[in-house]
Amino acid sequence: MIKQQLLNRIADKSAVIGIVGLGYVGLPLMLRFAEVGYKVLGFDIDQSKVDALMAGKSYIEHISADSIATALTRGFEATTDFSRAGEADTLILCVPTPLNKYREPDLSFVLNTIDSLVPFLREGHLVSLESTTYPGTTDEELLPRIESRGLKIGENAFLVFSPEREDPGNPDFTTRTIPKVCGGVTEACQEIGVALYGAVIDKVVPVSSTRAAEMTKLLENIHRAVNIGLVNEMKIVADKMGIDIHEVIRAAATKPFGFVPYYPGPGLGGHCIPIDPFYLTWKAREYGVNTRFIELAGEVNSNMPDYVVSKVAAALNLRKKAINGSKVLVLGIAYKKNVDDMRESPSVFLMEKLRDLGAEVSYSDPHVPVFPKMREHHFELSSVPLTAESIASYDCVLLATDHDKFDYELLKAKAQLLVDSRGKYLQPADNIVKA
Repeated sequence: MIKQQLLNRIADKSAVIGIVGLGYVGLPLMLRFAEVGYKVLGFDIDQSKVDALMAGKSYIEHISADSIATALTRGFEATTDFSRAGEADTLILCVPTPLNKYREPDLSFVLNTIDSLVPFLREGHLVSLESTTYPGTTDEELLPRIESRGLKIGENAFLVFSPEREDPGNPDFTTRTIPKVCGGVTEACQEIGVALYGAVIDKVVPVSSTRAAEMTKLLENIHRAVNIGLVNEMKIVADKMGIDIHEVIRAAATKPFGFVPYYPGPGLGGHCIPIDPFYLTWKAREYGVNTRFIELAGEVNSNMPDYVVSKVAAALNLRKKAINGSKVLVLGIAYKKNVDDMRESPSVFLMEKLRDLGAEVSYSDPHVPVFPKMREHHFELSSVPLTAESIASYDCVLLATDHDKFDYELLKAKAQLLVDSRGKYLQPADNIVKA
């Protein structure tokens, strides 16, 4: 029986684990499967990533080169050759799902990946999609493509959706300890999916369908987006009233029930929170549903860079300076503290808006030494070292991402003007403006 054979191979660790997409999601998953004794075959379309991994190097800051080297000794191999998919028993898809310029789902990475794999699918394959997407993607898009090979899902091939829950830079949670939601197309699919993830993750949470699993991931991220939108709006109200919203949040968080603290910032960043809610908004239209909460939160959050820039302009204006011609140093261009991940970073939007207004923009980020090549954003810049002299030379220093590595006392002492969009400075000072 094909199902039992695959379950046996997972149980005795003779199954070969294929992971497609070796980025912030796929790479930690590869390390975990290798750690417990599986042979892992990693696929990526980026030859430079494959070359780096095969040389024992890492391109993600919080993943060490030593861990890659150890995985290689355990049989890990990376390749750009998708025709080798047949060597793997499971194919776990960890590819991006961005939005297009109309804020509609862009499934091209997922669909191009599955289309590249389809010619090499065989009996006994388990395909698992981890990329965040709208409910229905797995059974509407992946299932028919896989069955076009003459395979029958649930009988001689298996399909699940299990959303990624990586939190880069969070030392409290690892791939192993974050519970894993899994939904299968059929009961047989579900059984194999739970067995696969149960071999490497402490707690697997089965749900009744792929659609329930897809919706679970969206709810998690919409919950954050809406609450961050709320607190960003509250920040603007509090600022108008002369109240420090961070003081208010800290006070409210002392309530031991019924309140969860969320913190405002210069906008939303990362590959999940600014993007995923719009996957549901788009799909909901098919059912005649208007997702007003989601769209309102999106509107508030996407306006935050403009709000921060207006605070910079007002602060410079008080000092008889215009943004046009001012030297502005943006502190932190990763999307959150203590990581090198720049996907959807609000800092980059701030830099562009300031540049468009005529500012001379520089940045400092200990995690991003050179501004990377991005699809939509272009800066030929390197990180500025923070010294007493360099800090004092800028008309404005804008704290966008509050990395722990910054010397906040030095910044406060030497900056002519420091605009704080993260609530890092609790005490008022003549040269500090909250944004």
